[in-house]
Amino acid sequence: MTIAIIDYGSGNLRSAAKALERAVREQGLARPVLVTAAAEQVARAEAIVLPGVGAFGDCRQGLAALDGMEAALAEAVIARGRPFLGICVGMQLMAICGYEHGEYPGLGWVDGDVVALEPADPALKVPHMGWNELQDVDPGHPVLAGLNAGTHLYFVHSYHLRMREQNQVLARCDYGGAFAAVVGRDNLIGTQFHPEKSQAAGLRLLGNFLRWRP
Repeated sequence: MTIAIIDYGSGNLRSAAKALERAVREQGLARPVLVTAAAEQVARAEAIVLPGVGAFGDCRQGLAALDGMEAALAEAVIARGRPFLGICVGMQLMAICGYEHGEYPGLGWVDGDVVALEPADPALKVPHMGWNELQDVDPGHPVLAGLNAGTHLYFVHSYHLRMREQNQVLARCDYGGAFAAVVGRDNLIGTQFHPEKSQAAGLRLLGNFLRWRP
């Protein structure tokens, strides 16, 4: 009954693991949180988390460099429907393609591309860094239970996931223009913000994820 956090050389692995461990305790669950680069451990996990900090291409190449990992992810997440959470660049890797410092294929799990964040207000700096509020939250998604329009989460990003399938956008945020803050379909969900840095609201989302049975 393991929750696997994939270690591919990117992401706040320690803070993500500690936040998930706290969410496990608060939910009263007996489920170990495992940080791993081993494909076989990911294949056996009950739920999978893909964090990410840095450039899309570097993260994509880091994931591809793990022996057997992409096949294990495809089997566990797509074929067997295990719950999957992508965080920040981990969410962006769910896209068809990323255009950060080049053109790189994503995992192709959601219908969108990762493009530069370009606020309409030139006074807004990039990267978008700090607390911002959710908008247009899907009220029926179990992982977003208790998170409403106006809930503040912590963001750090210069690129965003521009979706073609708007029904896969579960919440938005505004930073000189609206962008996808949460995307998902079926057993997949991704957040542009960092739940592990978002205090009570982030822990609520992680707790919802742990109890999610898509």
